[in-house]
Amino acid sequence: MTLPNDATDTLPDRQPSVRAVAMPSDTNPTGDIFGGWLMSQMDLAAGTAAARRAKGRTATVFVDSMSFLRPVHVGDEVSFFTEIIHVGRTSLRIHVQAWRQTRFEETSDKVTEGIFTFVALDEAGRPRPLDPDPEDALSET
Repeated sequence: MTLPNDATDTLPDRQPSVRAVAMPSDTNPTGDIFGGWLMSQMDLAAGTAAARRAKGRTATVFVDSMSFLRPVHVGDEVSFFTEIIHVGRTSLRIHVQAWRQTRFEETSDKVTEGIFTFVALDEAGRPRPLDPDPEDALSET
């Protein structure tokens, strides 16, 4: 699976799902922010979007097409933007972009993106069907 075409590479025109400041404890041995920290924050952002759409518990089942584009440095503010790109019977695919902004500038750079797949779960932890999206019903009439 390929990432959605984002040729303009512009900051999304919506509020981020999660915003975090990269701290010294989040660095790798070379002093940049560890890719695992970014992936964890992306999973949190996607999980928030998935839980809201599913109206309940969800779990990450697959991560696809991760692209690390630029490094993140200590002190950078990183914003994580989510977009649900597919809704199945029990699962959701969510595109996540991470954008960094230094403390001293207003410009932002996309640093990573990926696609996360979640499954909706019932009380016993088994997959459950998702409720139809009311917006989908409106577009079909």
